[in-house]
Amino acid sequence: MTTTQSTSAPTAAPSAPAVGHRIQNAVIKYGFIFVTVTLFAYFAISEPSFRDSATLLDTLRYVSVAAVLGLGVTLTMAVGGMDMSVGAVAGLGVTVAAKTMVTYNQVGTVAILAVVAAGALAGLLNALLIVVLKIPDMLATLGTMFVIQGTKLILVDGQSITPGMTQSDGTTAPGRFTEGFLRIDRGTFLGVPGSVLIFGSLTVVAWVFLARTRWGRVLYAIGANPEASRLAGIRVGAYRALAYVLSGVLASIGGLILASRIGQGDVSAGTSQLLEAVAVALVGTSVLGRGRPNVWGTALGAVLIGIITTGLTIEGLPYYTQDVVEGAVLILALVFSFTLSKRRTV
Repeated sequence: MTTTQSTSAPTAAPSAPAVGHRIQNAVIKYGFIFVTVTLFAYFAISEPSFRDSATLLDTLRYVSVAAVLGLGVTLTMAVGGMDMSVGAVAGLGVTVAAKTMVTYNQVGTVAILAVVAAGALAGLLNALLIVVLKIPDMLATLGTMFVIQGTKLILVDGQSITPGMTQSDGTTAPGRFTEGFLRIDRGTFLGVPGSVLIFGSLTVVAWVFLARTRWGRVLYAIGANPEASRLAGIRVGAYRALAYVLSGVLASIGGLILASRIGQGDVSAGTSQLLEAVAVALVGTSVLGRGRPNVWGTALGAVLIGIITTGLTIEGLPYYTQDVVEGAVLILALVFSFTLSKRRTV
């Protein structure tokens, strides 16, 4: 009798290249989150004060302005552009708020409306230059940045506005920053600073807008291929204008937070915010390997910058070393977004 034995083919072990591709994809997708968690763990272990809830809230409060401005930059990046005027618009918001309350003795509500209106007008100016006059986004917004910075100085004769100051006509400024306005940043709700609540709320709103509405999907489509979007019947110019107006409004909200934080119309306010806003938006493109601007990535980028700044400060490193570390983090994020992601395999 003949016995027939059936043998099944052994399962092939995954090849080394396939394993390497999976590791590379995992690094691209989760690498930046891992970096953030690792840095947080390091500072929490090495510096006990870093673990205090007050320190963590102060960290979020510190980055709230850059984060809100970064959300505006994210919107303009979604349409393939870049808003370089957000820092100047935030600084203009500080000046307008101080001018409204200190010089014209108006209440905080009027100051808030004036600041947001100024931000929207700055966004409209950018939209006019970019959409109507066809100037490249970065060049147009750089020009707007210088115009706004100069306008801000003209409005106040080159002087910071403080309560009780002597004005150019020899009189004393009649107003002051109202208590309600100062609570925008200095006040708390259930122990959480107002600026942190604003940052969190705007992040959720911006995410819903970009990821869950038709308008957001259209912005991404324009950023991916504006000509194809135009041929599909999309009003590309109108949507690009919308992105820049929203960016101006968000920058003005960042200016409100900044004004309530410093309590005066500092003419240099907002100058340093541009680089941080652009940095957090660019860092955000590497989160989850998306390789494109996204709201949660921007928020995580802001948190990462805050962790680095707070941790290095607690450890006593000189302030000028922080720029080096932040720059290195930005370069790392760009490597994740533009170098490794191009080699990614499905």
